[in-house]
Amino acid sequence: MFVSMIDSMKIAREKGYCVPAISAVDECSLRAVIGAAEKKRSPVILLVMYEDNPDLQYYGRMVQDFAVRATVPVSVVLDHGAEYEHAIAAIRAGFTDIMVDRSSLSYEENVAQVKELVKIAHAVNVGVEAELGHVGFGGDLSQNVFTVPEEAVSFVQETGVDALAVAIGTSHGQYQGVHQLQFELLKELREAVPVPLVLHGGSGTGDDNLRKACQMGICKLNIAYEVYRGALGAVTSEEFKNIPGAEYGMYAFMAEGIEKVAMHTMDICGSTGKV
Repeated sequence: MFVSMIDSMKIAREKGYCVPAISAVDECSLRAVIGAAEKKRSPVILLVMYEDNPDLQYYGRMVQDFAVRATVPVSVVLDHGAEYEHAIAAIRAGFTDIMVDRSSLSYEENVAQVKELVKIAHAVNVGVEAELGHVGFGGDLSQNVFTVPEEAVSFVQETGVDALAVAIGTSHGQYQGVHQLQFELLKELREAVPVPLVLHGGSGTGDDNLRKACQMGICKLNIAYEVYRGALGAVTSEEFKNIPGAEYGMYAFMAEGIEKVAMHTMDICGSTGKV
């Protein structure tokens, strides 16, 4: 089932769970993530970065072919679409949704650029996620700018965006130590903002933190770094090293590592068994 992530997130918001958004950048990871979703009977969102797949037309066709045959809801979103041209390419490629990340800009410029792409995307029934506040990278929380609830409400009204990524203390990439998430801020945002909320930088945040965030109103949880670690861990494991000719089964090992991460994420999100 090939559906907009916005539809899946609205159901999750109503029923109190979260939809996992998991990096799937090639056929190996695509098969693994959708396979995990079918085993767990969970909806799933596929994260695609333009930098990983600059030929979005080709990859979009591949994703659609897999998704329409899946027995669970599958969505595909252009993650962190930094360029106008990339967003348009994803729409033309048949992506169900795009993320328009202008969070490093001023509030006014963020609104202006997101609003323009919302108008274009909505004209062809494509959902739009944006970010207000800013989630940093590599565990450097000094880059973070927490989302202000009052601004978030105004931002949604002014742009018409369908989902909002919020900054409550996570960071992209590898993180050392334990995240201190701002759960009171999340509570305020969930009560004030009328659209589904998204959490980026989920990898390394800790299962308990993520599970609580999902229970408190996060409707889409992005996981990328842990996926790559899962694939790498599978092919550097002692089990892999001790199998003669294991190199010939390298992609199967990688897929198994990705699938394990995806299934674990679905359990954390509370989406297991929701289809």
